[in-house]
Amino acid sequence: MNSNISTPPANSFASASDTREQKPQVRELAPGVYGYISDFDPNCGFIVGDDHVVLIDTRPTPRMARDFLADIRQVTDKPVKFIVLTHYHAVRVLGASAFSDAQAIIASQGTLDWVHERGQADFESEVGRFPRLFAGVEEIPGLTVPTITFEREMSLWVGKRELRLQCLGRGHSGGDTVVWLPDCRVLFSGDVVENRCGVYAGDAYIGDWANTLDAVRALAPEVLVPGRGAVLRGAAACAEAIDLTQDFLATLLASVKAGIDSQQGLRECFERAQAAMQPRFGDWPVFQHVLPFDVSRAYDELRGTVHPVVWTAERDRELWAILRGEKASATA
Repeated sequence: MNSNISTPPANSFASASDTREQKPQVRELAPGVYGYISDFDPNCGFIVGDDHVVLIDTRPTPRMARDFLADIRQVTDKPVKFIVLTHYHAVRVLGASAFSDAQAIIASQGTLDWVHERGQADFESEVGRFPRLFAGVEEIPGLTVPTITFEREMSLWVGKRELRLQCLGRGHSGGDTVVWLPDCRVLFSGDVVENRCGVYAGDAYIGDWANTLDAVRALAPEVLVPGRGAVLRGAAACAEAIDLTQDFLATLLASVKAGIDSQQGLRECFERAQAAMQPRFGDWPVFQHVLPFDVSRAYDELRGTVHPVVWTAERDRELWAILRGEKASATA
């Protein structure tokens, strides 16, 4: 193995040492349609209608969500009536309580199931993984629970504009929703698509994800807000981001499968995946953070674990120990 391959530091994954603050920027994507875009923190968005605003994801804490609301107020003073969740991870949804005018929180049934199954464990795990993103964590009143759910698709109308909420298949989670605006061909993909940022697959259905990305590609968006990274503008740029996300996941699966076929354990599969992926993807933001979780999930899935195992703070620590060679066992 490459002697230059590094393993996570003794007390944390890469994200725990990430202290550089990012100031999201409002980007107009089409008339009345806006992205709230960071360098590589989770992106959000909002759509302004005749008398209200629809929000797409909320930021990690009420404190950070109030900054989001203040920036929305630079565009409009209309109330935020609906919140749409692209999926459920604490870094995207736990700022919801800052939007006191919201009448409903909308998500897929798969996302609601996810909240019930692993929402609290996810919260406790993510606070440890991303300390910078949970400024004001003590204000969070509890989990963000959807109040309106749908199975595969629903339309939300903002005046004459349709927001088509679609579950195109499993991928980043079991309940991913993309928000498609057919009139202006703008797509909010959530973390189904990333733009040159590490692709988190720790809670994923990696084998299904490629087909879900094919369904995203079939929409032929002309503007795409990825889960992380800059807005994609133009059909070619959108298609490239979809392709790169697919390539990242295919390389992950192929390298871990090669390790399993060679009867290697989790740590050796991690080293193999890092060696295979570093040359092409290693300079992407959050790559070093996501890779241990991605390899762990790929290792489980390829060995027959259909549904992602719930991450807890304890399981995070066990994974760190395995990847540092402190445990011989390959089961976390």
